[in-house]
Amino acid sequence: MTTPVQQVAGLVIGSVESVSPNEIRVLLELDAPGATALNTGTPSSFPRLNGYVLIPNEAGGTIGFISWIGIERSPYPKRSGLKDFGVIDLPFPLRKMAISPVGTLTSSRETGSTKLSYELVRGVVAFPSVGDQVLLPTQDQITAIVCGRESDKRVEIGTSTLAANAKIRVDPDKIFGRHLAVLGNTGSGKSCSVAGLIRWSIEAAKQQRVANQKTPVPNQRFIVLDPNGEYSAAFEDMRDQCRIFKVPPVTGDIRALQVPAWMWDGHEWSSVAHAQPGAQRPLLMQALRDLRAGHETALPRETAIRRFLASYRIQVAAMAMRAPNFTTDFRARKDCERLFDDIVAEVRVFESQVSAQVQVEALNQLAISVEQVVAARASRGQYANYRVSEVEAVSAFILLAMSLLPDAVGAEPISEDSPISFPIRDLPDHLQRIATDQGGNVAGFISTLGLRLRSMLADRRLGPIIDQSTPPCLDDWLGDYIGTNGAANGELAIIDLSLVPSDVTHIVVAVLGRIMFEALQRYRRITGQALPTVLVLEEAHIFVRRGNERDLDTATPQHLCREAFERIAREGRKFGLGLVLSSQRPSELSPTILAQCNTFLLHRIVNDLDQDLVARLVPDNLSGLLRELPSLPSRQAILLGWATPIPVLVEITELPENQRPNSKDPDFWDVWTGQVERPIDWTAVVADWGVAQTPPVENAEPQATEVDPIAEADPPDPTSPEQDDDVPF
Repeated sequence: MTTPVQQVAGLVIGSVESVSPNEIRVLLELDAPGATALNTGTPSSFPRLNGYVLIPNEAGGTIGFISWIGIERSPYPKRSGLKDFGVIDLPFPLRKMAISPVGTLTSSRETGSTKLSYELVRGVVAFPSVGDQVLLPTQDQITAIVCGRESDKRVEIGTSTLAANAKIRVDPDKIFGRHLAVLGNTGSGKSCSVAGLIRWSIEAAKQQRVANQKTPVPNQRFIVLDPNGEYSAAFEDMRDQCRIFKVPPVTGDIRALQVPAWMWDGHEWSSVAHAQPGAQRPLLMQALRDLRAGHETALPRETAIRRFLASYRIQVAAMAMRAPNFTTDFRARKDCERLFDDIVAEVRVFESQVSAQVQVEALNQLAISVEQVVAARASRGQYANYRVSEVEAVSAFILLAMSLLPDAVGAEPISEDSPISFPIRDLPDHLQRIATDQGGNVAGFISTLGLRLRSMLADRRLGPIIDQSTPPCLDDWLGDYIGTNGAANGELAIIDLSLVPSDVTHIVVAVLGRIMFEALQRYRRITGQALPTVLVLEEAHIFVRRGNERDLDTATPQHLCREAFERIAREGRKFGLGLVLSSQRPSELSPTILAQCNTFLLHRIVNDLDQDLVARLVPDNLSGLLRELPSLPSRQAILLGWATPIPVLVEITELPENQRPNSKDPDFWDVWTGQVERPIDWTAVVADWGVAQTPPVENAEPQATEVDPIAEADPPDPTSPEQDDDVPF
């Protein structure tokens, strides 16, 4: 039986030769294992890159990460206990290695137990000195180094080949709570890793609920934004637990993707419609405010009147800013007069729609005061102007009337950003009416904007997504896409974006991210607690691409999408919204979003720019670990960051074929050689495309084309306002 001292002595493999803060040089013993170590309890490979060694000290043991192994020509070593006199001092090949200090391994013994338990602490408590012995870690020690404390780990994701295939588990609070980035080239296994993380988290939560004697339905929420349509097949066996949304038409239990345009805010509408800032954008915002305010049916009539008055007050305040220019701007004065006439007419109608006498008197006083202002201007002459004080007085009377009317939740007036349903197809016509009321050439400036809106709504690919004959209520929509109480309708929502038109894909994704984030914000404000939700963004480099310094246009759909997810990355953790990014081009991702990711799962990365980027994610003394990225086989990845004390090389658990995302390489050879059949039915493809088939007419006589002499003699002017969006207002 060996003593503890003898056991430790049997693990010695060398001694410290030199020490620096980021590298320790070790001289290996002549009899140190050369290929396989048998003195650690189980056969293990040694020496091995990315392996671990221990240097005992007063704090426990400094953990060294092997970053270099080599042979150097050195003087023949003097063996202890032997007198090597007369030996010729010629260069002798000695094995040496360089290790990087990464942490400290401490040990403790529970009361009444003889077995030691180990715990890894990040950081070096005490650096070794020259001559200190270097040991191979035992199986229990290497497991503690690689796997950490089992009490913190709940979801198993793979094994470690460096620790005799010890199971690697992660803490969901850490890996999802502070955002995760899964990076790797095509075919490296990142999509399977993402699908596995979702599946294994759901399974682990079920097991824990059963152990706690609760219903086996986890209160989980995973939302996958899938631009390539890969993930539906990966969860085919969990269809009762997931909701799949696709572009119509759909069949079976698949749901139609709906991102109603009334959910878009003013910034998103401007981006989609390419509204110019001169005249088009302000009038578009006014049209949105009018339609949202006019179609809110859930509020009491008094509250609706209050909000109408608030909208008028905003317009009066804007008119007060134009009042000093009334002398030179005749049109501004006429706009003011028309606005006052509208206020009087509307208020007289409102008087008959309120019940309290004090409200009737306040509205009557408002109408009288506006009429007095109009009469006072008329008494000064036909070409007299409204005074600033008179316009401000009207605003004060509106405010007084508003104070006597009840308000609902959210005292602010209806804005262009309020998610209130309204008929989308009314927007172009209402916009044209507003422009016509403005007079002048405004209608010409707006005509092309209205044409773009009509064209967008008439698009058969886009219409079913953004415009429904029976639009969903916002609470029902949130229940479908985020999840109902207790995740009763399933833990997973897969949003298939593969057939969304490319010109609106960024807007659809931006709206989805923004609405979900704002919903969780309001949930926390009401309940005081966060609602844990995970938002997965596959192929993230498409949607959150790095911005260009010369890209000054903040109204593009790409910018809006990046802006929405940058906000989620910065603030989502506070409201329980975790973000998972999956990308094959990390160098093209937004630096802001990447900087907010605290955990990284790195698969094979070959591109130099991508390697340089991820090399900055780890401390300098561990940069050698990432040199292995170009040669990593599929399923193997490096886990580093907040979810693990030290970077770990993980072999991700292999998913069965029917649980993998539909992203495998095409089987060219099998199809070419007939081992796999690929029948073609282009008619079905065209039918799915929504293209009507018109059979050719045989023996048709050519028809003469009539020419309009007026149109031919007077072609349209390409510089007319109807064809130029950039005419200054």
